[in-house]
Amino acid sequence: MNTETITPNTSLSSVGLVLEGGGLRGMFTNGILDVFMKNGIRFDAVVGVSVGVLFGCNYKSNQPSRALRYNLRYKDNIEYMSWKSLIKTGNYVNERFSYHLLPYMLDPFDFNEFKKNPMKFYAVCTDIERGCSVYHEIDDANGIGMRWMQASASMPVFAKPVEIDGRYYLDGGITDSIPLKFIQEKGFKKNIVILTQPADFRKKKAHVGLIMKLLLNRYPMVAELMARRHVMYNNELDYIHSELKKGDTFLICPDEKLDIGRLSMKEDKILRVYEAGVEKAQQLLPQIKDFISIKSKLVY
Repeated sequence: MNTETITPNTSLSSVGLVLEGGGLRGMFTNGILDVFMKNGIRFDAVVGVSVGVLFGCNYKSNQPSRALRYNLRYKDNIEYMSWKSLIKTGNYVNERFSYHLLPYMLDPFDFNEFKKNPMKFYAVCTDIERGCSVYHEIDDANGIGMRWMQASASMPVFAKPVEIDGRYYLDGGITDSIPLKFIQEKGFKKNIVILTQPADFRKKKAHVGLIMKLLLNRYPMVAELMARRHVMYNNELDYIHSELKKGDTFLICPDEKLDIGRLSMKEDKILRVYEAGVEKAQQLLPQIKDFISIKSKLVY
């Protein structure tokens, strides 16, 4: 797999945070990040994929509960996420609502705090023509920064490719679902990884139905990447588990499979998954603090 990094040179720092995607499974991550914020736990760098970027940006802007709040408030609004939006615009998650009205008017994003916060923030996207991961550092979420966030979270079939400077991008999870190696290569040797699947999860080869085949035929490189995504994902899981034994990686994940679909907007499920993240973070808080402050052995 080829990769390309779009970011200025950075100085080496100590502890990084890796945020997997997973659609509304990301409410688990959201609960964890809210506990981090409320307890003053900060990192030197964050790399997010898909919803890991969309929810993780609130961590850099220091806005606990924002993602939970707006998802509950607009869960039944067809202008937010709906099949109607997909048919009408090509995006299940409506672009105008989600990336313009929501952050600028309906539930304002703190762009100033995001920019002021020195924590580095990387978004993983997939260049659909070259078939490679692109890692973009976002230091300003306004304007083009928001486009990179959208690109990272644009799922194949459910979203149109996002054009940035003449290139086209989709969800970063297609090529690098859990970018631990990336952040290590940036110099962050100690890292916490937050997954939205249990520790023993293994991804199976995706069943590609007729409609998906027809849509992906427009983007042959994406179809090829999707066909072998399970191999990439499981290899990354193997790498994480090998790194855990070294003591410089700390894994946080659900105890069992989260009962929520990628696009589910059922309030009871959103709250249950969010609370699972809160509970897990509170349970591990002492170990997390130790891991960040000292060179510790692996703690689950």
